[in-house]
Amino acid sequence: MSAPGRSTVDGLGPGLRDAAMQWVADDPDPADAAELQTLLAGARNGSAADLADLTDRMSAPLAFGTAGLRGPLRAGPAGMNLAVVRRAAAGIAAYLVSTDGTSGPDGAPNIVVVGHDARHRSAEFALDAAKVLAARGFQVLLAPGALPTPVTAFAVRRLGAVAGLQVTASHNPPQDNGLKVYLRGGTQLVGPADSAIEAAIAAAGPARSIDDSGVPLRWPTDLLERYTARVATLAPGTAKELRIAATPLHGVGGETLLRAMDLAGFTDVHLVPAQALPDPDFPTVTSPNPEEPGATDQLLALAAEVDADLAIATDPDADRCSIGVKGRDGRWRMLSGDESGALLGDTILSRVDRITHPDPLVATTIVSSQLLGRIAAARGARYDETLTGFKWIVRAGDGRGTGLIFGYEEALGLAVDPEAVRDKDGISAAVLACDLAATLKQHGRTVLDVLDELAVRHGLHTTHAVSLRVADLTQIAVWMASLREDLPTTLLGEKVLTATDLLPLTDGIRLATARTRVVVRPSGTEPKLKCYLEIVTPVGSSDDLPAARASAGIAMDRLRHEVRQLFQP
Repeated sequence: MSAPGRSTVDGLGPGLRDAAMQWVADDPDPADAAELQTLLAGARNGSAADLADLTDRMSAPLAFGTAGLRGPLRAGPAGMNLAVVRRAAAGIAAYLVSTDGTSGPDGAPNIVVVGHDARHRSAEFALDAAKVLAARGFQVLLAPGALPTPVTAFAVRRLGAVAGLQVTASHNPPQDNGLKVYLRGGTQLVGPADSAIEAAIAAAGPARSIDDSGVPLRWPTDLLERYTARVATLAPGTAKELRIAATPLHGVGGETLLRAMDLAGFTDVHLVPAQALPDPDFPTVTSPNPEEPGATDQLLALAAEVDADLAIATDPDADRCSIGVKGRDGRWRMLSGDESGALLGDTILSRVDRITHPDPLVATTIVSSQLLGRIAAARGARYDETLTGFKWIVRAGDGRGTGLIFGYEEALGLAVDPEAVRDKDGISAAVLACDLAATLKQHGRTVLDVLDELAVRHGLHTTHAVSLRVADLTQIAVWMASLREDLPTTLLGEKVLTATDLLPLTDGIRLATARTRVVVRPSGTEPKLKCYLEIVTPVGSSDDLPAARASAGIAMDRLRHEVRQLFQP
């Protein structure tokens, strides 16, 4: 939809007015229609704020990308609402009909799985999408309630579904929602499927005219039990004495995490009381993202209070996992995504059955630490770096992820059992981390000891990210163009040995000296330019670690300053 023009009489051009009125007429939800009608009336009466809001909502439809849809809950084509979800479901149904048909070779209806989290309107959107898909002839299996995103990904693979839909906005703010799409095999879609689905959505017609008369069925009653039983197999160790503090951050992961922990033998689990139950308003945190400052404060306080051995935070849809540890100074902290990735990657590689997996593969992204690559080389495994996002990680190596046993991204995404869940999974990562911690505790050691050993063996990999938020998205393009025109020749006083433009694969620049690496790229989900920094420091022995960490910390402060200076006016 092109941006409508404005008149000089009431601020509304005929294009904007007609488009808004048509959307109102076609909206199947009376409340959404009334919301947009109120904005339209305000704009007609001269409200500049209502005119700006209406223009924003009508200027372009919410884009359908490789992660599906995500946006603010609001009426109009540029928001998450019933009309948008219904048209998206119709487009997805049309795409699936064109690629897989509504039935398999045996004549049985093809299965589509639909799940949802506990955000505002998630259950409503999931039911409506399920009804639309069922009306097209698919056997649609709808989740019995709010469940973690990894369970939906598991269900797609377990049930041999041709697709799975999860209504979720993951760790976005409470005013957002989204629709995540898995294709056959439980992998997120990539191009050109995303473009084909977007075209099918555009051709879907008015939401009110879309058939939503289908009747979905409930998931098999034992599906969640099968998922948690599979997760429990990731804790094969005999040591189970471990006190765990955990939080689902007001999301849907709490009950499933407790069940998986119990099946794995970990019964001493303490949930943050104020965050244990789903609450779509996320009232105790500024942001429900465990990466954000302050999000895990209550978790770390509980860990100290109960004298825990390990702390676990999952994000609201439980696909991400953040691990907290007690430092040698007695203070609790959360591990970085790169620390968790190295820790669990090394653990999985040390345990892998070479008969079942004769040629194991581990993978991470171009912005994550290089440490996993060094660990893989030392353990005789294949390693791959992909573009950012799990849709690429699970396709590492040959493009199909053949032999993949572990993948991670620095934003706390961990795939520790990709055979079962072809995406990041916070529940399974938490269980594996607890099994490792319990085994180490039995021998008088901690995960910090393992991280120290990895640093001595492979070098101390110090990472940090610099995010530059913008009000005007065009500023990011200006910065990237400027950087390409005038690439730095040194970092921390050392010569830049390689400067790689990542186009056309992705909009990014990678700079590297003998010990420093900087990757600069626009965020794919937020109005930010993101810079990923890494400094590798050789370490002779464990006795050298304190001095190496201190030196690396000082160098990282300098590097952060240098990188920020690259984008100053």
